[in-house]
Amino acid sequence: MEITAVEALQDNYIWLIRDRRGRVAIIDPGEAEPVVKAVEEAAVAPGAILITHGHHDHVGGVPELARRYQVPVYGPAGERIAAVTHPLRGGERLRPGGMDVEFEVLAIPGHTCGHLAYYGHGRLFCGDTLFTAGCGRVFSSTGQRLFHSLQRISRLPDETEIFCAHEYTEENLRFARLVEPDNEAIRQRQRNASRMRARGAPTVPSVLALERATNPFLRCCVREVVRAAEEFAGRPLDNPEQVFLALRRWRDRPDWTI
Repeated sequence: MEITAVEALQDNYIWLIRDRRGRVAIIDPGEAEPVVKAVEEAAVAPGAILITHGHHDHVGGVPELARRYQVPVYGPAGERIAAVTHPLRGGERLRPGGMDVEFEVLAIPGHTCGHLAYYGHGRLFCGDTLFTAGCGRVFSSTGQRLFHSLQRISRLPDETEIFCAHEYTEENLRFARLVEPDNEAIRQRQRNASRMRARGAPTVPSVLALERATNPFLRCCVREVVRAAEEFAGRPLDNPEQVFLALRRWRDRPDWTI
């Protein structure tokens, strides 16, 4: 399975997954033009479109691409996305468009109420639920659901590659460093990310083991993270879910760097 990142909008990644027969699944196409260009340059044939959630920067290009290529569109049944032809709720196994790739569909609500992820071949395409060194904001669901969705992701194998939909790594690491200033793994990841971005390389994908070591939202049982969250909250926090909710409130503040 060959995977290509297509840059779109301000900081989005659209993922093209190519199978052995030269067909591609298109994940979260926020706009059509860069996808069409990438498909034509690679001389591949689109086989399906997969959507994680219904925000415009993930579905804006779907109508045009679906018309142009006449392919099935898979997406969350729990969100209003007019272009979806194959609604999913999580728990399904699918070969999109009959391609030579297979995914398990995971229901991971939190960022939105019907958010999905596609997991297969050691890769997780998780939209805006888990970011490199961070996680998504809560829009049409709850922080509690987001916490449990991240816990579900965290139970996947260490070597799972994480393909999220935005280039947020450097900013997220600045917050992680604020939470855990003495975490050497975070400092090293900051240096690596800075070098990658300086040469125009994406910092995505990540691997789950690295996220567990550097992403505060997956480290809500770690003493230093608990202490930082309690200092922000101004009170003791009784369990990892409360720690997570405090971290998410902290990260949501425009002045979180203070």
